[in-house]
Amino acid sequence: MFAAFLFDLDGTLLDSETLWIEAIDVALRQRGVKLSHAEVTELVLGRSWPDIFANIQRRFPGVYATRLAMEEVTVPLYREYGTRRDIRIHSSIALLQRLAKRGPTVIVSGSTRNRIAESIELMGIEELIPFYLGSEDYAPGKPAPDCFLLAAERLGVPADQCLVFEDSPAGIAAAKAAGMTCVALHRQETPPPVGADLVLADLAEFSFGQLAQA
Repeated sequence: MFAAFLFDLDGTLLDSETLWIEAIDVALRQRGVKLSHAEVTELVLGRSWPDIFANIQRRFPGVYATRLAMEEVTVPLYREYGTRRDIRIHSSIALLQRLAKRGPTVIVSGSTRNRIAESIELMGIEELIPFYLGSEDYAPGKPAPDCFLLAAERLGVPADQCLVFEDSPAGIAAAKAAGMTCVALHRQETPPPVGADLVLADLAEFSFGQLAQA
């Protein structure tokens, strides 16, 4: 039924979006921009880093002169926060390992390619990922379908034969706009996902039979 499997990274394989939310909140507060937790979450959740920064520049012109200037603040904070806990979502990684035995499995993320490479090494799945797409590889970012369509093109697989695993509204919208089937991970700290073909609280529960019944 499916020839390839496309995984989002942040929030799906790694519990990293909470770290980015904290890091970006601190970076903005350092420049006098105080937002609620809900506002920062809306700014970050499911978005590519270029889109996040472009939105910050639009709303708060000049708060950081360049994306690099902001990354010099956020990336060290993210890494510091990441040393305090294991951010791997082990059940999601186990599903990726299982599906990699059935067909090509790639990561399609809004993070930078460097961050994705570091994350793949952290998860120990280097040999399972033939390629990955990061924010430098496509534009615009999610919820546009470009990233998933590019992955299908590189795989040589029709879009309707790709199964996507996501967690955010933007990612789900991108997968559906690409004509793909989407399974959403609903984590307690995030709003319930809408629009996915199947929603699970833990990707360890996934089976193809569930999709057939959905």
